[in-house]
Amino acid sequence: MNSPQRSLAEVGAVIVAAGRGTRLGGTAKQFRQLGGVPLLLHALRPFTSHPDIGAIVVVLPPEACATPPGWLADLVGARLSLVAGGEERADSVRAGVAALPAHCSIVLIHDGARPFPHRSVIDGVIETCRAGEPAIAAIPIHDTVKEAVTRADATLVTHRTISRDRLWRAQTPQGFPRLLLERAYLEQGDGVTDDAQALERLGIDVVLIPDSTLNLKVTTADDFAFAEALVEARK
Repeated sequence: MNSPQRSLAEVGAVIVAAGRGTRLGGTAKQFRQLGGVPLLLHALRPFTSHPDIGAIVVVLPPEACATPPGWLADLVGARLSLVAGGEERADSVRAGVAALPAHCSIVLIHDGARPFPHRSVIDGVIETCRAGEPAIAAIPIHDTVKEAVTRADATLVTHRTISRDRLWRAQTPQGFPRLLLERAYLEQGDGVTDDAQALERLGIDVVLIPDSTLNLKVTTADDFAFAEALVEARK
């Protein structure tokens, strides 16, 4: 069993919330209220309450980092810090990882727009990283998957059905031994859509930790309505 001191020293979390998208109306989605609580705070709480996580970096748009909302500014201290993100997600991840204390040898990366990460999944990612391997939360795809093409008349049509037997949908948190992650982002980080992709480009296996569809990423108005319903159901 790892001692609390060792755990606090080795595990750091980067919460990526640097997007400026306002598709949900007027306010960047990470700051919108979800059941009376900011969406980003929902995403943060499973990490701030986790006894094994010793340092947390929240990556924000530069203007929000300079003048964060009061509820977030109140959390800043020895354990939690804020850093400005970059133009691309990869730039924001790099900034967040660089801001973690040097003693954090394991890094968890989580989307600030995912308000419901489950404790057991966080634990599974951490334990896999402690064994020396990267790991990501993911769910198997159960829907039938179609590859589409556009005809000459601009109509979108199916081209073929793709076998779903080996298809999984990547979620977060994603966790990595820090040295592996830094090497992957240095050598293969450009253009990645998630962090595991940089390691895959190096030929490194990434372990899948089965997750729940309830760990949704809030992107559209429909996502927000579903997330609101989940919050109400948990009351």
